[in-house]
Amino acid sequence: MTETRARATTPEDLARLFVERANAGDAEGLAELYEPDAVLAYPPGATTVGREAIRAVCERMLAHAPRPFRVEEALPTVRYGDLALTSTRPADDTGGRVQVARRQPDGTWLRIIDRPEIRSADGPGIRPEVPSEIRPGAGAE
Repeated sequence: MTETRARATTPEDLARLFVERANAGDAEGLAELYEPDAVLAYPPGATTVGREAIRAVCERMLAHAPRPFRVEEALPTVRYGDLALTSTRPADDTGGRVQVARRQPDGTWLRIIDRPEIRSADGPGIRPEVPSEIRPGAGAE
């Protein structure tokens, strides 16, 4: 059965849709926010490439992450043609999150690069405790 999910009509919609889908426990819906060959810099220290791999990481993350997720303060979006750089400031003000999105032929937006944690030079950074189940190499067959 195919579900119809809301689509991002602006790059800024992606953060809200991510939070809504994460709070619903919808790993498949989270993965749909990314282009098929997107790159996710998560879990910390790893690079996850491709929508299916991103879905699997999201599934493991959702199984262990505390909820609810909250939409964080958005910083100004920077656009260049069909590309957009979006970022948010975490509530603890210790760094940031940054994504690059691309406008699709139908006018919607998908993430192509996602770095959900960036450490501040003078702070501890955003590095939540990552359960061993989603650390690099976990679940490798």
